[in-house]
Amino acid sequence: MTDRVIAAAGAEDDAQYDAGLRPRTLNEYIGQDRVRDNLTVSIAAARGRGEALDHVLVYGPPGLGKTTLAYVIGNEMGVPVRATAGPVIEKAGDLAAMLTNLQQHEVLFIDEIHRMAPAIEEILYPAMEDYELDIVIGQGPSARSVKVPLQKFTLIGATTRAGLLSAPLRARFGIVHRLDFYEERDIHEIVRRSARILDIPVDEDAGREIARRSRGTPRIANRLLRRVRDYAQVRADGRVTLDVANAALKLLEVDDHGFDEVDRKLLRTIIDKFSGGPVGVNSLAAAIHEEKDAIEDMYEPFLIQAGFLDRTPRGRVATARAYEYFGLQPPEKDSRLW
Repeated sequence: MTDRVIAAAGAEDDAQYDAGLRPRTLNEYIGQDRVRDNLTVSIAAARGRGEALDHVLVYGPPGLGKTTLAYVIGNEMGVPVRATAGPVIEKAGDLAAMLTNLQQHEVLFIDEIHRMAPAIEEILYPAMEDYELDIVIGQGPSARSVKVPLQKFTLIGATTRAGLLSAPLRARFGIVHRLDFYEERDIHEIVRRSARILDIPVDEDAGREIARRSRGTPRIANRLLRRVRDYAQVRADGRVTLDVANAALKLLEVDDHGFDEVDRKLLRTIIDKFSGGPVGVNSLAAAIHEEKDAIEDMYEPFLIQAGFLDRTPRGRVATARAYEYFGLQPPEKDSRLW
């Protein structure tokens, strides 16, 4: 459900703004300090040696800046970024054409890299390791393998499901970083930066309130900022004050925790229909009429991070904090579930 205002996955109306709001350099990139510091060293070292940067795998929940980071890396290396996505690459020849067209040190960015077909993935192994393609010419007994040299390039893969990557592919990435949900202060700084770029007058406490309800996700913060701007324009004098921000977010049904109706429905279903859990994700998906992947990729990560949901060996369990959120008395813990 990418039509949710707090959906971390990209929506169509995000695209026209994302390019203008993306940072261009690591100095402009806010948050993810550990990742940024490590990449600063790796990029400086590669440039100092005049080499291509080692292959990079970036993983984590949607909306945290994996694509942005890929373009920042390309800009810091001073090379173009050729972007594609795992599901888009349908034939081996498509990937081979991309690889042979790459120039020295250029970046190939593959989003949703875990969704590539195994046969296509195998083409990447020699390309990443030895910078060459293994192409089979002919069929049957007369078939022969031809090695085609490639320019030394950098592959940047992004995924929300690192566990679905095959071990051989993952092993070929020399730099692996996880993006975590952002601290509230970093999201507030992102809101302030975006407001400056979009020329939106936002009071300090209003910006902080928007950040607080953004689920630690820059994409959601920027989307909420735009929706609050619309409210301020239509129902106020155009300035985003704390009162305006609160009224706009109430209209959007985004509460103090950054939850919307879907989050409340998911938690309440676990509590009411499954006695607080444990419940398997397939049963939960059927109960709330959602896709299993949507629950695992879009809904669960933040609810777990915020302490409202737990994963146990037997399934999902609503925490005491989830019961308190609805004003309910949490049940006594059953040690067998943990």
